[in-house]
Amino acid sequence: MILPIYTYGQPVLRKVAEDIDADYPQLPELIQNMWDTLARSEGIGLAAPQVGLSIRLIVIDLDVISEDMPQYKAFRRVFINPYIEEYDDSETDVSEEGCLSLPGIHEKVRRPTRVRLTWQDEQFQDHDEWIDGYLARVVQHEVDHLEGEVFTDHLKGLRRQMVKSSLNDIVKGRFSCSYKVKLRK
Repeated sequence: MILPIYTYGQPVLRKVAEDIDADYPQLPELIQNMWDTLARSEGIGLAAPQVGLSIRLIVIDLDVISEDMPQYKAFRRVFINPYIEEYDDSETDVSEEGCLSLPGIHEKVRRPTRVRLTWQDEQFQDHDEWIDGYLARVVQHEVDHLEGEVFTDHLKGLRRQMVKSSLNDIVKGRFSCSYKVKLRK
């Protein structure tokens, strides 16, 4: 089932998400719905708060960019209870980001190119891994959602000021996108 994407201004996007366990109701169905929603919206990552659930769950599909980045061919992964344990700040990268919850906004964001992530897979097996490159950027962006943040929070000074009117337009429903959304009432 395609779920609506919660847009900027929805309170769930500013909450710190809670851990879940294997008893979370209908978890396999939720994960499938998130995959379907991600595919329909043509995104590469989706965090549960973006579909209205304040839980620590992310799906990432980098196969869709594998023509340009062949190392991500067939890369589709579920991250349950992910936490960034360490940021390797020795090398950073500035790259443009967008977000399904902030339609129409694209800005350059500086992030570390390497992070240490702990998470559980769909069988609730524990993982602890250093992740680098483009995947590290996507993971940081999605984990931000679990921490109640959006990528525009990383903007500084004038760039941050310039984006405010676009964020206000999203809150007021003055934008267009090709996927189903849930606006703040």
